[in-house]
Amino acid sequence: MPEADQDVPGGLDRAGNLLGALSLVITDQATDAIAAAAGRSESAAAALSALLQFLDRPTVDLLRQVLGLTSSGTVRLLDRLEESGYVRREPGADGRSTSVVLTDAGGQAARRVAEARARVLREAMGALSRDERAVFEELVSKLLVGMMRGPGATRWICRLCEIGVCRGAPGGCPVGKAARARYGG
Repeated sequence: MPEADQDVPGGLDRAGNLLGALSLVITDQATDAIAAAAGRSESAAAALSALLQFLDRPTVDLLRQVLGLTSSGTVRLLDRLEESGYVRREPGADGRSTSVVLTDAGGQAARRVAEARARVLREAMGALSRDERAVFEELVSKLLVGMMRGPGATRWICRLCEIGVCRGAPGGCPVGKAARARYGG
Protein backbone atom coordinates (compact mmCIF):
# COMPACT_ATOMS: atom_id res chain seq x y z
CA MET A 1 0.00 0.00 0.00
CA PRO A 2 1.48 3.38 -0.95
CA GLU A 3 2.30 5.62 1.93
CA ALA A 4 0.99 9.15 2.18
CA ASP A 5 3.31 11.93 1.11
CA GLN A 6 4.50 13.53 4.32
CA ASP A 7 5.59 16.70 2.48
CA VAL A 8 2.05 17.46 1.32
CA PRO A 9 -0.46 19.05 3.72
CA GLY A 10 -2.82 16.29 4.85
CA GLY A 11 -0.35 13.60 3.78
CA LEU A 12 -2.58 12.35 0.95
CA ASP A 13 -1.18 10.10 -1.77
CA ARG A 14 -1.99 10.51 -5.47
CA ALA A 15 -4.64 7.76 -5.52
CA GLY A 16 -6.50 9.43 -2.67
CA ASN A 17 -6.21 12.82 -4.31
CA LEU A 18 -7.55 11.43 -7.60
CA LEU A 19 -10.42 9.73 -5.77
CA GLY A 20 -11.29 13.08 -4.16
CA ALA A 21 -11.31 14.83 -7.52
CA LEU A 22 -13.41 12.07 -9.11
CA SER A 23 -15.92 12.03 -6.26
CA LEU A 24 -16.26 15.81 -6.45
CA VAL A 25 -16.87 16.00 -10.20
CA ILE A 26 -19.37 13.12 -10.13
CA THR A 27 -21.15 14.67 -7.13
CA ASP A 28 -21.35 18.05 -8.87
CA GLN A 29 -22.69 16.57 -12.10
CA ALA A 30 -25.10 14.17 -10.42
CA THR A 31 -26.42 16.82 -8.00
CA ASP A 32 -27.13 19.21 -10.85
CA ALA A 33 -28.77 16.47 -12.95
CA ILE A 34 -30.98 14.98 -10.23
CA ALA A 35 -32.09 18.35 -8.86
CA ALA A 36 -33.08 19.43 -12.38
CA ALA A 37 -34.92 16.13 -12.93
CA ALA A 38 -36.86 16.52 -9.67
CA GLY A 39 -37.47 20.21 -10.21
CA ARG A 40 -36.34 20.59 -6.62
CA SER A 41 -33.24 20.35 -4.42
CA GLU A 42 -30.84 17.42 -4.19
CA SER A 43 -32.49 16.48 -0.88
CA ALA A 44 -35.88 16.38 -2.59
CA ALA A 45 -34.44 14.21 -5.37
CA ALA A 46 -32.90 11.85 -2.80
CA ALA A 47 -36.22 11.66 -0.92
CA LEU A 48 -38.11 10.80 -4.10
CA SER A 49 -35.51 8.20 -5.06
CA ALA A 50 -35.51 6.55 -1.64
CA LEU A 51 -39.31 6.47 -1.56
CA LEU A 52 -39.38 4.80 -4.98
CA GLN A 53 -36.47 2.41 -4.49
CA PHE A 54 -36.64 1.07 -0.94
CA LEU A 55 -38.71 3.02 1.57
CA ASP A 56 -42.27 1.75 1.89
CA ARG A 57 -44.44 4.23 3.78
CA PRO A 58 -41.58 5.41 6.02
CA THR A 59 -42.15 7.58 9.03
CA VAL A 60 -41.03 11.18 8.76
CA ASP A 61 -38.26 10.31 11.23
CA LEU A 62 -36.94 7.42 9.12
CA LEU A 63 -36.92 9.64 6.03
CA ARG A 64 -35.04 12.27 8.07
CA GLN A 65 -32.46 9.65 9.00
CA VAL A 66 -32.02 8.45 5.40
CA LEU A 67 -31.56 12.03 4.13
CA GLY A 68 -29.50 13.31 7.06
CA LEU A 69 -31.76 16.31 7.63
CA THR A 70 -33.07 17.81 10.84
CA SER A 71 -36.66 17.07 11.82
CA SER A 72 -37.76 20.59 10.90
CA GLY A 73 -35.82 20.44 7.61
CA THR A 74 -37.53 17.16 6.72
CA VAL A 75 -40.97 18.61 7.49
CA ARG A 76 -40.23 21.66 5.30
CA LEU A 77 -39.00 19.38 2.52
CA LEU A 78 -42.16 17.29 2.77
CA ASP A 79 -44.27 20.46 2.67
CA ARG A 80 -42.63 21.41 -0.66
CA LEU A 81 -42.95 17.88 -2.06
CA GLU A 82 -46.59 17.75 -1.02
CA GLU A 83 -47.26 21.15 -2.65
CA SER A 84 -45.76 19.75 -5.86
CA GLY A 85 -48.07 16.74 -5.64
CA TYR A 86 -45.16 14.30 -5.23
CA VAL A 87 -45.99 12.90 -1.78
CA ARG A 88 -48.81 12.73 0.69
CA ARG A 89 -48.73 12.18 4.42
CA GLU A 90 -50.88 9.55 6.04
CA PRO A 91 -51.28 8.26 9.58
CA GLY A 92 -48.42 6.02 10.63
CA ALA A 93 -48.66 2.45 11.86
CA ASP A 94 -48.76 3.39 15.55
CA GLY A 95 -51.26 6.25 15.30
CA ARG A 96 -48.73 8.75 16.67
CA SER A 97 -46.43 8.88 13.67
CA THR A 98 -46.92 10.07 10.12
CA SER A 99 -45.93 8.03 7.11
CA VAL A 100 -44.93 9.37 3.73
CA VAL A 101 -46.39 7.98 0.51
CA LEU A 102 -45.16 8.65 -3.01
CA THR A 103 -47.91 9.76 -5.43
CA ASP A 104 -48.04 8.80 -9.11
CA ALA A 105 -46.55 12.20 -9.99
CA GLY A 106 -43.86 11.63 -7.37
CA GLY A 107 -43.09 8.22 -8.86
CA GLN A 108 -42.65 9.80 -12.29
CA ALA A 109 -40.35 12.46 -10.83
CA ALA A 110 -38.37 9.76 -8.98
CA ARG A 111 -37.90 7.82 -12.21
CA ARG A 112 -36.61 11.01 -13.88
CA VAL A 113 -34.16 11.39 -10.98
CA ALA A 114 -32.95 7.79 -11.43
CA GLU A 115 -32.45 8.30 -15.17
CA ALA A 116 -30.59 11.59 -14.68
CA ARG A 117 -28.25 9.94 -12.16
CA ALA A 118 -27.78 6.94 -14.44
CA ARG A 119 -26.84 9.21 -17.38
CA VAL A 120 -24.10 10.90 -15.36
CA LEU A 121 -22.73 7.58 -14.12
CA ARG A 122 -22.90 5.87 -17.54
CA GLU A 123 -20.94 8.75 -19.01
CA ALA A 124 -18.30 8.55 -16.28
CA MET A 125 -17.97 4.77 -16.59
CA GLY A 126 -17.76 4.98 -20.38
CA ALA A 127 -14.04 5.67 -20.12
CA LEU A 128 -13.40 2.15 -18.78
CA SER A 129 -13.18 -1.14 -20.65
CA ARG A 130 -15.24 -4.14 -19.53
CA ASP A 131 -12.23 -5.61 -17.68
CA GLU A 132 -11.42 -2.27 -16.04
CA ARG A 133 -15.06 -1.96 -14.95
CA ALA A 134 -14.89 -5.35 -13.22
CA VAL A 135 -11.76 -4.32 -11.29
CA PHE A 136 -13.30 -0.93 -10.50
CA GLU A 137 -16.50 -2.60 -9.21
CA GLU A 138 -14.48 -4.78 -6.87
CA LEU A 139 -12.42 -1.86 -5.56
CA VAL A 140 -15.38 0.48 -5.11
CA SER A 141 -17.31 -2.26 -3.29
CA LYS A 142 -14.39 -2.62 -0.91
CA LEU A 143 -14.24 1.17 -0.35
CA LEU A 144 -17.98 1.40 0.31
CA VAL A 145 -17.93 -1.43 2.84
CA GLY A 146 -14.95 0.22 4.53
CA MET A 147 -16.88 3.48 4.81
CA MET A 148 -20.10 1.87 6.03
CA ARG A 149 -21.43 3.32 9.25
CA GLY A 150 -23.35 1.52 11.96
CA PRO A 151 -27.06 1.30 12.70
CA GLY A 152 -28.72 4.66 13.25
CA ALA A 153 -26.38 6.47 10.85
CA THR A 154 -27.77 9.31 8.79
CA ARG A 155 -27.29 10.13 5.10
CA TRP A 156 -27.51 6.53 3.98
CA ILE A 157 -24.97 5.46 1.35
CA CYS A 158 -27.64 3.94 -0.90
CA ARG A 159 -30.15 6.82 -0.69
CA LEU A 160 -29.88 7.45 -4.45
CA CYS A 161 -29.07 3.89 -5.58
CA GLU A 162 -31.15 1.88 -8.00
CA ILE A 163 -31.55 -0.97 -5.54
CA GLY A 164 -32.50 -3.52 -8.20
CA VAL A 165 -29.12 -3.13 -9.91
CA CYS A 166 -27.23 -4.55 -6.93
CA ARG A 167 -29.97 -6.99 -5.96
CA GLY A 168 -29.81 -8.52 -9.44
CA ALA A 169 -26.01 -8.78 -9.50
CA PRO A 170 -23.99 -11.73 -8.23
CA GLY A 171 -23.17 -11.06 -4.59
CA GLY A 172 -25.87 -8.40 -4.26
CA CYS A 173 -25.26 -5.06 -2.57
CA PRO A 174 -21.84 -5.07 -0.92
CA VAL A 175 -22.96 -2.63 1.78
CA GLY A 176 -26.18 -4.54 2.52
CA LYS A 177 -24.31 -7.81 2.64
CA ALA A 178 -21.69 -6.37 5.02
CA ALA A 179 -24.39 -4.81 7.21
CA ARG A 180 -26.24 -8.13 7.52
CA ALA A 181 -22.98 -9.90 8.40
CA ARG A 182 -22.05 -7.28 11.03
CA TYR A 183 -25.42 -6.47 12.53
CA GLY A 184 -27.70 -9.37 11.56
CA GLY A 185 -31.01 -9.09 9.79
